[in-house]
Amino acid sequence: MPVVKYPRVRDPLFYEWDRKAQKCGLRHTIYAVNGDQYTGEWLDNLKHGKGTQIWKNTGAIYSGDWKFGKRDGHGSYSVPDPVTKEYRRVYTGMWENGRRGGRGVFFYPNGERYEGEWSNGLRSGWGKMHYKDGSIYEGEWLEDKHNGQGVLLLPNENRYEGGWKDGKKHGPGKFFYLDKGQLLEGVWVADIPKCGVLIDIDRDNAPAPPQFPLPEIELHDPAGVVAKARAMFDDSHN
Repeated sequence: MPVVKYPRVRDPLFYEWDRKAQKCGLRHTIYAVNGDQYTGEWLDNLKHGKGTQIWKNTGAIYSGDWKFGKRDGHGSYSVPDPVTKEYRRVYTGMWENGRRGGRGVFFYPNGERYEGEWSNGLRSGWGKMHYKDGSIYEGEWLEDKHNGQGVLLLPNENRYEGGWKDGKKHGPGKFFYLDKGQLLEGVWVADIPKCGVLIDIDRDNAPAPPQFPLPEIELHDPAGVVAKARAMFDDSHN
């Protein structure tokens, strides 16, 4: 019975050439099979040190630090504008294991900007967000949402100071209605004030105060419940 010999399946030559290259140290531009290109330092065939990567499909550019083949350290990421073709900076700051991690600045296409801490590519830690409508939030974040303590400043200069959870006002807080010369101090749940006290503050100098001032209310509190509640509220803010 004749023996049939099949040709051995071999990888394309460029794969073999790449393996034999033994990329290490500083090299000129290296082109990947898909057209991506990298110029910079290598270690054991991995991008390691300073280098610049250009992705062919998107035209995006990363220039900065690499560690064992991944973006790690300080670097900048930019993409070409679809209309002008000029490069628009997207992110400048720290990277960890190929993702945004540490402190950095992210520039959104609609003009918004975030300056602060990142973890696993998401806004986490302390940061400041400039929104398109002119609002500014500065405080704690967790997985891209306001979470913890923070201040939201609105375009009309009214502001909220207090607790947040999952991107919504939650817990003890104060809302300053400076346009009306009033302050609401209370407790919020999922963006809704559930209880609190509304008082006048500098009402005479407010641009749009209510027609009548708020009446003063005297509370009969023989057990000291109100005093204890205020003490607990003050402790939570110290």
